[in-house]
Amino acid sequence: MQALLDVILPVFLVVGCGYIVVWRNVFSTAAVDGLMSYTQNFAIPCLLFMALIKIDLGQAYSFRLMGSYYIGAASGFALGFLGARYIFKRSAEDSVAIGFVSLFSNSVMMGLAITERAYGIDALVANFAIVSLHAPFCYFVGITAMEIAKSDGDNIVQVAMNVGKSMMKNALFVAILLGLLVNFSGIALPNVLLNGTNMVATTALPAALFGMGGVLYQYRPEGDFGAIAWVVGISLLVHPAIVWSLGQYWVLSVSELRSAVLTSAMAPGINCYIFASMYNRAKRVAASGVLIATALSVLTIWCWLQVLP
Repeated sequence: MQALLDVILPVFLVVGCGYIVVWRNVFSTAAVDGLMSYTQNFAIPCLLFMALIKIDLGQAYSFRLMGSYYIGAASGFALGFLGARYIFKRSAEDSVAIGFVSLFSNSVMMGLAITERAYGIDALVANFAIVSLHAPFCYFVGITAMEIAKSDGDNIVQVAMNVGKSMMKNALFVAILLGLLVNFSGIALPNVLLNGTNMVATTALPAALFGMGGVLYQYRPEGDFGAIAWVVGISLLVHPAIVWSLGQYWVLSVSELRSAVLTSAMAPGINCYIFASMYNRAKRVAASGVLIATALSVLTIWCWLQVLP
């Protein structure tokens, strides 16, 4: 219970504040859209860039850590897609968007915040290793699957070009690419640039959590309850259960196991709705899935914290 009070509720309090001020018209939806644009396109990319230029990649990356997390994530996508296609009889394109909801955990806004509050800032090394591949991996899987689903006979070269163009338009992907480039090359960036970037980065999590609350108010649940329940169950229970099982099998360190399971236990991120909107597919499932899973994750995250060492 102490973990619920000290670790989880403060994070959701910030989300709740964003929800309430938009609900009561103290903060406009246009202001929320501007805040989320700032966090998604500037603040969070700066946060990831600053983390990746400092991280010891040799220590942080391991096959066992990445395998545990991303096999779980890929399994979530497959289950989400197959359930939507064959249980709920959705189109192939709708099924890809629904699969993306089961794939994309809120690894930055919620995952970093919860892990830091639970285990301290030094516990974030494995989180940042996972996050460095999260957006590239998830968008690559989602965009590739969607482009194939809607290709209508296009050749593989055209599909690949469409995937590449979409990836390079993603600010998170570009920031991660630049951070890894600086890390691998050993380029010494001037302090004035680092200090300025860090100032923006420090605003990322609180601003994103607050804005997330406002976004969640705008997309209240409606319809498609079977598909919504399906993706919520995969996101909050199945994905972290697979990661926990693989982590036990591969004997992850305590720190790696905590980061991998907690990251996978986060509700789907706002990016799921953004992805659905990009293709105008399954937007109700994406929006409602994010909202309901975020609310339920208050309890499921607490349960996972009890399981972890």
